[in-house]
Amino acid sequence: MRIGELAERTGVSTRLLRYYEEQGLLTAARDSNGYRSFGEDAVVRVRQIRRLLAAGLNTEVISSALECASGEEAHLELCPELVGVLHRELTAMDDRIGALQRRRSTLAGYLSVGR
Repeated sequence: MRIGELAERTGVSTRLLRYYEEQGLLTAARDSNGYRSFGEDAVVRVRQIRRLLAAGLNTEVISSALECASGEEAHLELCPELVGVLHRELTAMDDRIGALQRRRSTLAGYLSVGR
């Protein structure tokens, strides 16, 4: 299928699909006229990518996670190397949440002083 059809079937813009291809997350063959051609499996792959992005993973982590993903829900077989990556991502996310909570507390403190 061409990129427009893949975009329509997945609800993802052609621009994002090209980005996923640039990042090595999605693979397309080229027709003789140079157009991208995707197989049926690309629909599932795009849904997996979207699911992993929604979990807060960046494209670099997703690239390694896709090797362990199956099905549209991006169920992850916990390959040993992936477990370490996901633990690091979770720790980094916890650190960002803690920093945001501290900033929120500081900002809320400014508002309570003026009352």
